[in-house]
Amino acid sequence: MKNFYLNHDSNIDDFTSLLLMLLAPGIKLIGVGVTDADGYVEPGVSASRKLIDRFNQRGDKLEVAKSDSRAVHQFPEAWRVSAFSVDHFPILNEKGTVETPVAAKPAHLDMIDKVHAADGPVTLVFTGPLTDLARALEIDPSIQDKIEEPYWMGGSLNAHGNVYAPCADGTQEWNAWWDPEACKTVWDSKIKIQQVGLESTEELPLTDEMRQHFASNRKYPAFEFLGYVYALVNSFEVDSTYYLWDVLTTMSALYPEIATTRDTKSDVYTDGDRAARFFETENGRPMTLVTSANYDKFWERFDDLCEKAKLF
Repeated sequence: MKNFYLNHDSNIDDFTSLLLMLLAPGIKLIGVGVTDADGYVEPGVSASRKLIDRFNQRGDKLEVAKSDSRAVHQFPEAWRVSAFSVDHFPILNEKGTVETPVAAKPAHLDMIDKVHAADGPVTLVFTGPLTDLARALEIDPSIQDKIEEPYWMGGSLNAHGNVYAPCADGTQEWNAWWDPEACKTVWDSKIKIQQVGLESTEELPLTDEMRQHFASNRKYPAFEFLGYVYALVNSFEVDSTYYLWDVLTTMSALYPEIATTRDTKSDVYTDGDRAARFFETENGRPMTLVTSANYDKFWERFDDLCEKAKLF
């Protein structure tokens, strides 16, 4: 059984990623960390605990670790408030109690403990910044021997970014821009890396047809949750089209056959207006880039998970 540890940052597609991790059969989710990035960490931790209570299909023994990592460049305020609404969803609060505990240690230390305690290699899924992984590697480099590979939603290798800010040249992606030095720390490690950047994730935009699909299937609890959570999204929140960035990352970790990849070598800048820009170079570290997604296979797997989900 494959072990996973999820670190997310509390926005719409992050909660969807946690949901999918709770629904997937034949895996074991050993831990969840929440970073104060694209969503506020306090409601993010609270909503994650409730989501686990309601949708933990395999009965994994879980606790949620609150990150104490802080941004170099914080996400825009308007984007970060969705976690408060999710935390108050009726479907998550119907029972009136929360059973999943908060971990005793901050997320980077919790991950170290969980990775060492696992009964085999651990696949990491990071749908937010890499800071907790970078800090964990600095404290205990030996975890590299227990990490199978991290799947990370972040960056791009085609100089296409989604950060429009002073002191950024337009080539950065937000999860990388949040902490460029953390990206460099992880890139300088020896662990395998699967990068799911803007090249592939922007093949899956949020559409009205998708929202209707969730609404038409609300008899299934997972689809009901998804209908509510994606109803919070408006295009002005991200100054552009909203994509399923984190969801593709999570689905490709669970079902590698849905993604097309290529092996390359890359590095990342940490200085000046180009900080957090990834680039290909023969002198870089070997890594795997997800280049595209099989749309039909993606939705076939996605729908199958959501239709079979039970509410606890």
